[in-house]
Amino acid sequence: MQQTSQVELIREAFFYQSRFHGRTMVFKVDYPLTEAPSFPSLMNDLALLAQTGIRVVIVPGAKEWIDAVLTEYEIPWSYEGTVRLTSGQAIPFVKMAAFEVATRFMTALSASRIDSVIGNFVRARGLGVVNGVDYGHSGVVEKILVEPLSRVLQMGMVPIIPCIGWSIAGKPYNLPSDEIALEVCRALGAVKFFILSAHGPLMTSHYQVPANLSCDASGRIGRLTLQEAQAILDMNSPQKDRPLEELQLALRAGRAGVERVHLVDGREEGAVLRELFSNLGAGTMIYADEYESIRPLLADDIPQVLRLMEPLMEQGILLRRSADDIHEKIKDYVVFDIDGSVHACGALHDWGEGQGEIAALATDPLYGELNMGRRIVGYLIERARKQGMKRVFVLTTRTHDWFEYLGFKEISVEELPERKRRLYDYKRKSKVFALDLSSLSPGSS
Repeated sequence: MQQTSQVELIREAFFYQSRFHGRTMVFKVDYPLTEAPSFPSLMNDLALLAQTGIRVVIVPGAKEWIDAVLTEYEIPWSYEGTVRLTSGQAIPFVKMAAFEVATRFMTALSASRIDSVIGNFVRARGLGVVNGVDYGHSGVVEKILVEPLSRVLQMGMVPIIPCIGWSIAGKPYNLPSDEIALEVCRALGAVKFFILSAHGPLMTSHYQVPANLSCDASGRIGRLTLQEAQAILDMNSPQKDRPLEELQLALRAGRAGVERVHLVDGREEGAVLRELFSNLGAGTMIYADEYESIRPLLADDIPQVLRLMEPLMEQGILLRRSADDIHEKIKDYVVFDIDGSVHACGALHDWGEGQGEIAALATDPLYGELNMGRRIVGYLIERARKQGMKRVFVLTTRTHDWFEYLGFKEISVEELPERKRRLYDYKRKSKVFALDLSSLSPGSS
């Protein structure tokens, strides 16, 4: 039994590694982790991700170390809310502290034979004077310099971005590392954003949470939709509560388009790898509700659905269907609705024996960047799971590579449910690909 479990874990790891190869992930790492005994192990794990082809970007936090350096050199400093007031006297020491922290990451990566670059990738502007308060050398992110950052990533190196930015005239500004990380995610289209801290995971015992919120046996909140994350923030005060401040940051990232944001205790051995490469995870994943634009098919939608299907039916990719055919099984269909217009469709047909067929999948090519096909399939997989199905399958002549990318495996025609097997068209020679639903968990990474 244990051997089987290990094999499944290895399969999960290879699946996710393949899925994320060449994709960008941003890691915002709180300063206290650099002083934790687990820091070398954490950096070794990030190096491992870079070695497997994932584009890793690191944004180190340095707040506590900057405070310590300014105190040591007796430089006056204070905060206005959450923003450090950085004077002209203080900025050289802030720069020194920020780059010293960044160097710790470079040194740790070098130990794992990973090349990295500490670079000036952030254009900044000053906050100026607000309500009579002069913020001096404290600023905000004006622009992420994507071109040099992308060149570093293309060379297989890891960019390390300290909490310092420069104006177009070369003036340095102290910037919040949270804001830098968020803007880097936006600029690079990061598929994942990890917020690594030196505290435990979000627990239901620590906060007021919505009723029926799912958690594991220990009370760890493993997954949150954006709506659930907002509900927790509404029910609790995030002031001076670092986990809730991180949840706020995660919510902003999700609303900015990051598919998955992960809150992880960086002190825990292998937590990043377990959160990334297993369905169970180790922290809290915040994810956008990918299905919010998906709804049941209505009779009035059928002409739009046929319009989407027609080019694919002409090419022989989809079987020919009439309006009557669709109307007969209208309850099986769903559509992707954008401002009242249908831009994708799909269906789940129940063939008995615990198996369902995902069929009639069509998308508007003008909206390809929205990944509507993948989102429709994900929705139908979740529908099949809720209906108690054990497996979903597809019949395809030209799109088997795409379904393999989504985790489907080829099976024989003989493994289809009997009712479907009797209707199989041997002249068409469609390949059959299936997904075992028992191996997945809801909202998986």
